[in-house]
Amino acid sequence: MHLPNIPDIVVQRLPLYLRILTILREQGQTITSSQELGTRLDISPAQIRKDLSYFGEFGKQGMGYEIEFLISQLKRILQVNRKWNIAIVGAGALGYALVSHFGFEQWNFHITAVFDKDPQRIGQRLGNLTVLDVTKLAEVILEKNIQFGIIAVPTKEAQGVAEQLVTAGVRAILNYAPVSLKIPKHVHCHSMDPVALLQSMAYYQETQDA
Repeated sequence: MHLPNIPDIVVQRLPLYLRILTILREQGQTITSSQELGTRLDISPAQIRKDLSYFGEFGKQGMGYEIEFLISQLKRILQVNRKWNIAIVGAGALGYALVSHFGFEQWNFHITAVFDKDPQRIGQRLGNLTVLDVTKLAEVILEKNIQFGIIAVPTKEAQGVAEQLVTAGVRAILNYAPVSLKIPKHVHCHSMDPVALLQSMAYYQETQDA
């Protein structure tokens, strides 16, 4: 359910709402409010109501939100009520950690293929998957209907891998290499750089050297 003119920051907050609602449901709760969600997420209730209003009316004034209904609506909006297939390029330590991450399957993201160019890794088992030769990437992506790509390769190889994924038809890329990729506008790309995040966090730390 892609709607035009929705701020990216709003879309990025929706999974936070979905996660908290899921926790509340697991705790046996059936109704919540923007006040409760705001307290748990440190987001103002007004902001939560505004974010949700972009997509419709999901609660009743004075009665709050029905948790099960709001979960189903957020899953529909985020399109995680359907299966998404993922390919990981890079079968090193990071690739192994990603394959082993339990959270993907829970939200309908299925890692269906892992690729590498290293002959010593090709053919090895990585979780429930066999590492494939990256030269077969386009063929396998088409065969397995893979929509998402995760880049877990060294910096110098990331751009080339991204271009392979785009050429193969992947339209969403999660990049773990610490480099900005040149990607066509029709492909949604997000980069995860833990070092950059730590550097920005260090700014806020009080030190005796200051």
